Amino acid sequence: MASMLMKNPVTSSDRSIIARRKKKKTNLSSKDQNENTIINHNNNNNNNSRDSTNEWKSQAQQQVYSSKLLKALHHAQTSAPAPKGGQAVREVADRVLAATAKGRSKWSRAILTNRLKLKFMKKQSKRQSVARSKPSRLTKKPRAGIMLKLRTKSLPAFQKKARVLSRIVPGCQKQPLPVVLEEATDYIAALEMQVRAMSALADLLSGASSTS
Repeated sequence: MASMLMKNPVTSSDRSIIARRKKKKTNLSSKDQNENTIINHNNNNNNNSRDSTNEWKSQAQQQVYSSKLLKALHHAQTSAPAPKGGQAVREVADRVLAATAKGRSKWSRAILTNRLKLKFMKKQSKRQSVARSKPSRLTKKPRAGIMLKLRTKSLPAFQKKARVLSRIVPGCQKQPLPVVLEEATDYIAALEMQVRAMSALADLLSGASSTS
């Protein structure tokens, strides 16, 4: 009996030790799985961003964008209120660039939705022109701008640069920094392709005009 009593506490402590080891193993395995999922997600995002930037560098994508841009500019010239100036050409070029991206990025969706918002706001401003002359709205806007300036001055230099970058890239003003960097790389590659396509079109048009 004495030997049985001596064995019981040892077995219970052994069971507790084994249970603790099992818990540690399960916790470590769950942590490893979470880390692997995060790494795989980041790798997939990096692969997608690389594929999109390589696609903007291809000659086929540049030709697709050039043909769409020519059609859009011809349609803009033949429309009833024809747009004037370089700003109108810039708006058409950006809209065609966002349409060429096919809504796969935040900046392209932001450009397309902003265009629709501007149309809607123009219609509302024509119908409700009296609402602009309210003094309460005019007094609130400068105060909000002053508060934003004070907040940006108190931020560190890195956060200031990140905030400026998020304002430059369309649709990224309220996004975290990894998303802003990913969108910025794709947006810069798209803009580089836009410059190449527009310069090639300008050379072709100047050569055609000189021969005629």
